[in-house]
Amino acid sequence: MSTATPAQPADVPADGPRILLYSDDVDAREQVRLAVGRRLGRGAPDIRWYEVATADVVVAAAEQSRYDLLILDGEADKVGGMGLCRQLKDEVYDCPPVLVLTGRPQDAWLAHWSNADGVVSRPLDPVAVQQAVAALVRAEVAAG
Repeated sequence: MSTATPAQPADVPADGPRILLYSDDVDAREQVRLAVGRRLGRGAPDIRWYEVATADVVVAAAEQSRYDLLILDGEADKVGGMGLCRQLKDEVYDCPPVLVLTGRPQDAWLAHWSNADGVVSRPLDPVAVQQAVAALVRAEVAAG
């Protein structure tokens, strides 16, 4: 029986990636968390999730703290994730990468208009969500 611990991947933060998840729907937030899982890969540290339900809190959090990724619900009421993404990319210095969740595949062009770094459409495919999150976090960590 081996007592060796697995090596920690070099492409994720040592203390776990910080991901801010915005949706006004608690079930949508849970669906994203379940799709991504506890960590980005075997031996990786646990993800530190920060869930918010209002756009004002997203803007304040992005300005005051550093996140490895922002996940924004494009279907959120009042302020959708695509408009919010555009605002963050225009107003927040060194904005982290943003993954936008759209209501349908045809809305991908709107996510690109919003300057999103990635887009996943509903219904959410857990594999697609996890792969998009992992790729964006790894790219952010590699960029330093």
